[in-house]
Amino acid sequence: MALDRLLDSDEAVRRKAAEGIGAALKGSERTFTLITNTLAKDKEVSDRWRGFADVADSRHLANRVEAPVVNALVAAVREAYPRLSHRYYTMKARWFGKDQLDTWDRNAPLPDADDRSIPWPEAKEMVLSASGDFSPRLSELAARFFDNAWIDAPVRAGKAPGAFSHPVVPSAHPYVLLNYQGRTRDVMTLAHELGHGVHQILAGPNGALMAPTPLTLAETASVFGEMLTFRSLLAQRTDPAQRKVMLAGKVEDMLNTVVRQIAFHTFEERVHDARAEGELTPTQLGDIWMEVQRESLGPAFNFEDSYRVFWSYIPHFIHSPFYVYAYAFGDCLVNSLYAVYQDAEQGFAEKYLDMLKAGGTLRHKELLAPFGLDASDPAFWSKGLTVIEGMIDELEQMD
Repeated sequence: MALDRLLDSDEAVRRKAAEGIGAALKGSERTFTLITNTLAKDKEVSDRWRGFADVADSRHLANRVEAPVVNALVAAVREAYPRLSHRYYTMKARWFGKDQLDTWDRNAPLPDADDRSIPWPEAKEMVLSASGDFSPRLSELAARFFDNAWIDAPVRAGKAPGAFSHPVVPSAHPYVLLNYQGRTRDVMTLAHELGHGVHQILAGPNGALMAPTPLTLAETASVFGEMLTFRSLLAQRTDPAQRKVMLAGKVEDMLNTVVRQIAFHTFEERVHDARAEGELTPTQLGDIWMEVQRESLGPAFNFEDSYRVFWSYIPHFIHSPFYVYAYAFGDCLVNSLYAVYQDAEQGFAEKYLDMLKAGGTLRHKELLAPFGLDASDPAFWSKGLTVIEGMIDELEQMD
């Protein structure tokens, strides 16, 4: 896939892929614009009939979260752009020996990235050991997936890309499907999907209607499990260069989940608000996209003109309007939770497992109360963003 080539270590490959994607999207720009205008107008009519005052209210209802809570998250992330993405990408440009990064450099591996392939048995040990240090019960549930062949990991011709954990039905065990290629990022993906699987097992007794969580809470166990594995692996790295690569990779994943998704959310809000005033042209959509990207990524980037149409490849804008903020919600929630865990005394793991067992029976306020957290408090989101900021601080000290 062309998008995969944006992760290549060779800049010429990344540039060719980016230019090819841009040209392909440009060729269908008028069609994408028509689709976007039509769907946005349809949503505006539907929202008006159903009495939703804000363009994202229907999504908030589905997510069982209050609009002021989401607005606090969005405001906190946007206010933190200079401390997070702007600062990190300025460092990355320096590491690449550039005054500014090109857009195809955003997710490029660092020049001295570790390309060692991690065997499957070693990956299994890494994930189970990290979860076992936190909770033996968590590790035992995760081990079942390996012992019972509930994971489909090998890459095969014709296999779908990506990774996910399918809960099937509560009376059956979940299945994890991924494409394991031996990279450190693949180990993190394994930990992430096993987190989902364990969550689905623990929540299963609530039944088919109440076991699933809303989008805002669906990533809790997966991101937390990923963080446990990352911290365990980082603690084992004594070489400064290896620690730098690992930290940078984790920061980039977090920026993609938090900063980039909130930028997507801002783009959607502006597009739907503008569409309520009249039909939008390709130029207007491109202008909104570029303004949002410049705000979120900062002055470290050179935005080539072909990037103006990259808004059109985001499937969530078409299939699931305002889905995107749930990624940032989940990541920041887990970061705040992890910050509590780092300072916690005995009993945190038990409360955490109880939270997973609740499935969709409790709202976020009730789930977070035992940890002394409240998502309606703006300080809650700042606490989560501080975790990312601390990693960037560490990278600056290495620089």
